[in-house]
Amino acid sequence: GDGSQTRSFCYVSDLVEGFLRLMNSDYVGPVNIGNPGEYTILELAQAVQNLINPDAEIKFEPLPSDDPRRRQPDITKAKTLLNWEPIVALQEGLKLTIEDFRDRIKNNQK
Repeated sequence: GDGSQTRSFCYVSDLVEGFLRLMNSDYVGPVNIGNPGEYTILELAQAVQNLINPDAEIKFEPLPSDDPRRRQPDITKAKTLLNWEPIVALQEGLKLTIEDFRDRIKNNQK
């Protein structure tokens, strides 16, 4: 596609904290645990490109026919019932993820 479809990205530490709060609560029922920050796929690709290799080419591919155009969770219940919301911003999460993968690659080359 053209990268205009949106997604929301939640860093793993935020996700785990939300799950733990939900599991330790008395609430029974669905609760969205995620990040309501909405980014286009092109914005994500450009952020990764800037952090890894600004000269890398972004490649556009056809979208699957069932690809949702927009994704953004409503975390009102998580905020209200669990006093939870994500705290790791996309840029910080990307930096931590890239660092983790670089460490894994370095350790596998030893």
